[in-house]
Amino acid sequence: MTTRQTLSFLQQKFEQAGIRPRTQHGQNFLIDLNLLELLVAAARLSPHDVVLEVGTGTGSLTTRVAPLAAHVVTVEIDPHMAELARSELAACPNVTLLVQDALRNKNQLHPAVLAAVREQLAAAPGRCFKLVANLPYHVATPVISNLLDLEDAPQSMTITIQKELAERIMAHPSTKDYGALSIWVQSQCRAEIVRLVPPEAFWPRPKVASAILRLELDPPRRGQIQDRQAFHELVRGLFLHRRKLLRGVLASLYRSRLDKPKIDALLSSLGLADSARAEELDVPGMIRLCDALRQATAEH
Repeated sequence: MTTRQTLSFLQQKFEQAGIRPRTQHGQNFLIDLNLLELLVAAARLSPHDVVLEVGTGTGSLTTRVAPLAAHVVTVEIDPHMAELARSELAACPNVTLLVQDALRNKNQLHPAVLAAVREQLAAAPGRCFKLVANLPYHVATPVISNLLDLEDAPQSMTITIQKELAERIMAHPSTKDYGALSIWVQSQCRAEIVRLVPPEAFWPRPKVASAILRLELDPPRRGQIQDRQAFHELVRGLFLHRRKLLRGVLASLYRSRLDKPKIDALLSSLGLADSARAEELDVPGMIRLCDALRQATAEH
């Protein structure tokens, strides 16, 4: 199966198994084998890598990644799909298949998934954590966001996601796509769209285009954030009201800790006008704002 994940082959395999792709699990299988190979090549894997894959599917990507890595932890929520994959993965002794949700909730990865990855990272010195996945659309944002929340975040993430989501991640200030996710990812990673992927490269065919996106962790950039949790909470809070004036949103978020004159003075010290909005701040500006707020609330 792994070398022949074409439309006709998958349809035949699913018919034999008596199952169909389930839209509630975001099951869209990459049937363009050239793009599948490109996804693997873009991951730049080495024998020291521990790879997390979210969305095993039929195991087509898994069996391409396994020979290149130290170990693969692959997660599949659908037990029927996991059974299809299991026969393919039997020849891969360095693969752990977890049949469960990769997320505990939208703000947290499942502890069992993290435990399996960390066990493999600790199995030998010098091992490196990477994500390689054809991510189900509905979990792409929480998987990316929550992985970056970890102290031991992946060194890289090479993923297929919706084109719209890739554009949001890479968006610039004062554009319609720029938001909390843009800042959260760009504050820690270098991002590159490797290739745009048309809907016909998948089965079932989605209604939207996709992209192969590569994110590479940038430790110096990430190190500029003194408190990642506080930074993440601030950014999400500000972009709940992206069109409102920054001073008004901050007055609401910090109403029990900072009065309006102090907020006005803080914004002035950062060179921000009374008319400034969150969507106008670039990543360094947002980090400076977070640091100033932390200092002001600590003094309070």
